[in-house]
Amino acid sequence: MIVAAHQPNFMPWVGYFDKMRKADLFVSVDHVQMERQSFQNRTRIKTGAGAQWITVPVVQASRDELIMEKRIDNSRDGRSRWSRTMLLTLKYAYQSAPGFKAWENALAEVLEAREESLSELNARLIELFRGALGIQTPMVKSSSLAVEGRRSEMVLDLCRKVGADAYLAGAGASKGYLDVAAFERAGIKVLWQDFQHPRYRQLPGPEEFIERLSVVDMLFNCGTEAADYFRPAVSPRTRVPA
Repeated sequence: MIVAAHQPNFMPWVGYFDKMRKADLFVSVDHVQMERQSFQNRTRIKTGAGAQWITVPVVQASRDELIMEKRIDNSRDGRSRWSRTMLLTLKYAYQSAPGFKAWENALAEVLEAREESLSELNARLIELFRGALGIQTPMVKSSSLAVEGRRSEMVLDLCRKVGADAYLAGAGASKGYLDVAAFERAGIKVLWQDFQHPRYRQLPGPEEFIERLSVVDMLFNCGTEAADYFRPAVSPRTRVPA
């Protein structure tokens, strides 16, 4: 069984969902410390001026808070009713994109629900997006697995807890901290994600294609055709190179 894992990011980029659909089980790592200025509460979209961050305001209670403990600032002063402002920003940026109308209401329903928990908001959004992309990989939260250790040890323990025989790692930060030899000794093969960012007509301008934006960029620009990029021709194990 191939397992992949990642923190529950806010409206993640398309590579996040590529890793999810190549795995047999995806673990949402919500029991680790929340990092400030991270992708857990912000993402990038494309505007007429280029890439722009959009952010969910959070309550800063402690630097030691875990992702699953982080609360959203839904107060009257919480970035001037953040959800309404965010929806207007998305509409201003993407209203001319062919798929915007198809997803506007569903996205608004989640963002305006006034979730208190950041991880629950992200989980609802991820479920919405993976459904739109036709991804049915089972998911589990790391907080339900009693995972121990930090960084590479934590990932290895996570794999043991779910009975993985292979771990699908991203090609970014994972290469700097994963102890591949330890995984091999445990009988778990490390596979590296091989992801080529799809190209599509991206509105609004400028003309240069911008990678690693929120998945909403693809959904708005491609509409129902977005799912075509996530339909594997063969099984996940044969698609992922060792």
